[in-house]
Amino acid sequence: MGAYKQFLASDIIVTPFEVNKTFTFQGINVGEASSPIALNYPDVGIDRLLGRNITGSLFNLNSDPTTGLLGVQYQRLVYNSVLELYYSNYLSSSYGDPVSRPILIPGFDTQGDRLVGSSSNQAYDNYLQTTLTYPKYFPTASDALVGVISIPVRLFGDYIQPNSFVFSSTTTSGSLTDDGEGNILYQGDIVGNIFYPHGLIILTGNNSSSFGSGSVYGSAIYGTSVYGASTSFIDELEAFITSSNVTCSFSSSYTIYESQYKCTIRENEFNFTLNPSAISGSTEGTVYGFVTESYFSPYITTVGLYDEDQNLLAVGKLSQPVPTSPTTDTTILINIDR
Repeated sequence: MGAYKQFLASDIIVTPFEVNKTFTFQGINVGEASSPIALNYPDVGIDRLLGRNITGSLFNLNSDPTTGLLGVQYQRLVYNSVLELYYSNYLSSSYGDPVSRPILIPGFDTQGDRLVGSSSNQAYDNYLQTTLTYPKYFPTASDALVGVISIPVRLFGDYIQPNSFVFSSTTTSGSLTDDGEGNILYQGDIVGNIFYPHGLIILTGNNSSSFGSGSVYGSAIYGTSVYGASTSFIDELEAFITSSNVTCSFSSSYTIYESQYKCTIRENEFNFTLNPSAISGSTEGTVYGFVTESYFSPYITTVGLYDEDQNLLAVGKLSQPVPTSPTTDTTILINIDR
């Protein structure tokens, strides 16, 4: 048997907190060994794709001997999608291409809305993940190549933890790492960007001249020239995407919510048992004598949570029975993670 009491708003506290988990996967391609289009980690869904700035009509391209016509079209679509979503403001300037736009002044009284002056802002929404200004380089030459590593949301949760991404291949001389600020580094050079909330790593190659006075020394900006690897990254880029033996590590971040329910029993509540075993079997409806004694106190063993229609939603078992108190309030806290 049980007794019911309704919660107040002040009795329920919902607290969010962040949990992290580190993943490491070793992958091989599951498609054709010669295909550089899409390679997956078995069973986990991490995709690797190549994008290429192929000119000419989409349906009149020569067939690629390795991938066929469909593969060539696919590479062009990957290239265009990456450009549109993340780099359309960064084609002439690695720190963004602001444009002058008129300012709309709402009209008052007899004046209507007016366009006056101008403001300098960016023309497109490129999913900026921070208010910090950091460089983005995107190749626009004919046949330019980009690489994409896509991690599914079921693995990275809300976002990839900054400073946790590492991607290596047996066919390259170094690893891809992130600097915690949205850049992907290879042997000290910025060679792409990582978009933590989207689980996307985009490799664009290195073009140190596009970063002006902000070239790379280790993982920081230093001087006016590249200090570190100066060789072309194009061969390595394709190797990271097409290599059969690669290793990917990162930490996921996910927010869970803990609901705390405060069950308060006042000193004048629940001081009589509803357990049918307290009723004497010899006389119908008569309780045993000890139940009516002043020292008698019922024990609480289980707390159930119900909805408004009295449907049982959750059950909390106490580690040991707790007696109710006739002199002080008793509070039982129930924590539920979801």
